[in-house]
Amino acid sequence: MSQHPGNTLFVTARLERGWHSQADVAAAYESHAAALGESVSITVRQVRRWESSTPGWPNKVARRILRSMFDVPLEALGFVPLRPAENQLARATSDARSGRSRKEDSVRRRTFLGGALAGAAPFLDATALEHLAAAVTRARRYADQHLVAHLRAALDEAARTDGRTGPRQALPGAVSILGAIDEIARDASPTIRRELLGVGARAAEFTAWLYRDAGAPPHATTFFHDRAIEWATLSGDGPMHAYVLLRKAQATERDDAARMRDLAHAAVHGPWTLPPRARAEALQQEARAMALTGTVPDLVARTLDQAHDALADAEPSGPATCTGPLCAGYNTDRLMAQSAICHREAGQPERAVTLLRQHLQRGAFAPRDRAFFTAHLAGALAAAGEPDEAATTGLSALQLAAAPHFGQALGELRRTVTELRPYARRSAVRELRQALTALPG
Repeated sequence: MSQHPGNTLFVTARLERGWHSQADVAAAYESHAAALGESVSITVRQVRRWESSTPGWPNKVARRILRSMFDVPLEALGFVPLRPAENQLARATSDARSGRSRKEDSVRRRTFLGGALAGAAPFLDATALEHLAAAVTRARRYADQHLVAHLRAALDEAARTDGRTGPRQALPGAVSILGAIDEIARDASPTIRRELLGVGARAAEFTAWLYRDAGAPPHATTFFHDRAIEWATLSGDGPMHAYVLLRKAQATERDDAARMRDLAHAAVHGPWTLPPRARAEALQQEARAMALTGTVPDLVARTLDQAHDALADAEPSGPATCTGPLCAGYNTDRLMAQSAICHREAGQPERAVTLLRQHLQRGAFAPRDRAFFTAHLAGALAAAGEPDEAATTGLSALQLAAAPHFGQALGELRRTVTELRPYARRSAVRELRQALTALPG
């Protein structure tokens, strides 16, 4: 679990640039310093200081290198400029008494405010923007139920943007919403702080999802998953804690199926009660991990039956939102499509093909989900010895996934192309491989 949020702006900026550990930042710093003719380096301990809640103001050389690395003003990385030298002693004395001067606080908040409003603006109306601006500067007064509602609405709009145009379009706004919650919650009243952290847990989980689907390495996803678990715990939201474990299981690579199974099992059987639809999805994920670890098919089928039983206990499904009931849109068609993936992992590609065809035809899937399950259908067809149909189906999935860059669907298509290597000379297979290769990075 992550510790105190610290300098979120710096952490987010370095994750966005592919520096997924503090050691990566230190290595990049030394490289940029050399390019600038500076023979200097930093330690991981220094990076840790910059990522703390009191990052300070770097020296002249460090400022030059950091600007080269990030190509943004240092204030946008959470650093607070020092006041003139003649005021240093007075500031130090004041800080010793109060922990942080009002001027530093004001500079930090103004710096944050510009970034937060710019990033979140597409998802907030004028009233919400004004309320957010007021709350950032005077959280005790303006962090209220109305602000919580505004942030919920903004997060739901970010999720809709992701569904329409993909993760890369939604990511800046989601990170800004997350940063706004982090900032405002520090000074909000206890009751509002708890509600803000509850929304923040949803925002952090959603941000982890976006990073994963955008193709970021696991470190970035893990950072935001850990934040989501921390805030779900602090806000007393046990089901959300369990749901993040499910999402961590879904983000686990196939070659670490034992961890995938442990996470899904903990989501189902931990000290919380998942809503029936979320419980059904977690049981399905556990069944997939069981298939990957070589569990006998009867036990996999029994776990899938438990998922169906859980779904049968659910209230009627509703529209899926980022801040509403967990897995509200999870239904039989989705469970059956995911069950087909379990059968594919268990070495039963023909059964997977039958189920995926049936439920893709009758189910009302969002574009991302349709692309993802169609990509799996292509892979199942490849495993079933139908290379031409697999390639044709893969091209259909690619048409859905390419423009919004739905990362998970594209990943499955690359896996399918690998399985189709024995048929590389077939025209349809070659066309699919070339179309994937031609995609922008």
